[in-house]
Amino acid sequence: MAAGLGGGSSDAAAALRALAQANGIAGDDLRLWAAARATGADVPVCLDPRARMMRGIGDVIGPALGFPPLPAVLVNPAVAAPTPQVFAGLGLARGEVLARAEANDIGADVFAALESGRNDLQPSAESIAPQIREALDLLKTGPGVRLARMSGSGATCFAIYRDRHTAARAARALQAERRGWWVRATYLR
Repeated sequence: MAAGLGGGSSDAAAALRALAQANGIAGDDLRLWAAARATGADVPVCLDPRARMMRGIGDVIGPALGFPPLPAVLVNPAVAAPTPQVFAGLGLARGEVLARAEANDIGADVFAALESGRNDLQPSAESIAPQIREALDLLKTGPGVRLARMSGSGATCFAIYRDRHTAARAARALQAERRGWWVRATYLR
């Protein structure tokens, strides 16, 4: 809950997929996607859970990125960043869109494209949970880190590593240093 990993949205998408399957509705049926949008802004991306660039409130999704599994470490500094509060911190009126430059398209160099992007929710999430900045600072300074960012509306952060062994070592080191934090080595797909 309030971790920025889309757990509730993923659960909702799984329920919608199960209902569609039970009723003979295809995964690309527009009614299924409309139901997903009506359920929550980022539920549609969870209907087809592959890595994608997202904009808006998670409702504008790009094509699947198609990169290989990336060794990563997920870190949650044992704080919550409630999504409504994080979005409220942007100071936008209902329906207003945050003005920003368009992100680059993902091409052959995944990391160049990812590095040029940003998470506009991070400053607001950090004001609610300053430990997010601490987690990111620790992730960014580790050996073998290629990229570190906050996930979704926070408070979970992630770092992508050059290989799985480096990611596993980093996870063990972070677990030892911050015993109360949730830390996991994994792959991002």
